Amino acid sequence: MAFLFALATVMRVRESIEQREECALQKIQLEMARVARQIEELTEAMAKAHVAREQALKRTMPGGELQSMLWQVQTAVEGKKTLLVTLQGLEEMRLQQMKVYQAAHRDHETMINMCNEQREVYEIEQARSQQKYLDDIFMARRHRG
Repeated sequence: MAFLFALATVMRVRESIEQREECALQKIQLEMARVARQIEELTEAMAKAHVAREQALKRTMPGGELQSMLWQVQTAVEGKKTLLVTLQGLEEMRLQQMKVYQAAHRDHETMINMCNEQREVYEIEQARSQQKYLDDIFMARRHRG
């Protein structure tokens, strides 16, 4: 008779929940990476704009062009601030989701451990039963002969 874990369905559900929570965590982490990349791009753009403005100030140029350069830098600064707030919110979401995932992982691991313990008990009982069977056969042959 093969080993059957009575809570196999529960274990599969727990595994499914763990996978779902891990996927949600990965989505948040991917979004964080995307936002961090955007922040880096804006930082680079701001540095380039600063260099361009410094070079432009060394030569004569129309005031409108200088104003346009300042407006672009200001827009980049505002965008970076917004992205930093977004990144902070994502970090809070990540921490919360990490707790949810860890709980789901613990629940799944608990079920796996229960299954392994029950399998071990089953195998010990099977070995004892097999040994008793062999002992009974030996005793029966001994009494006949």
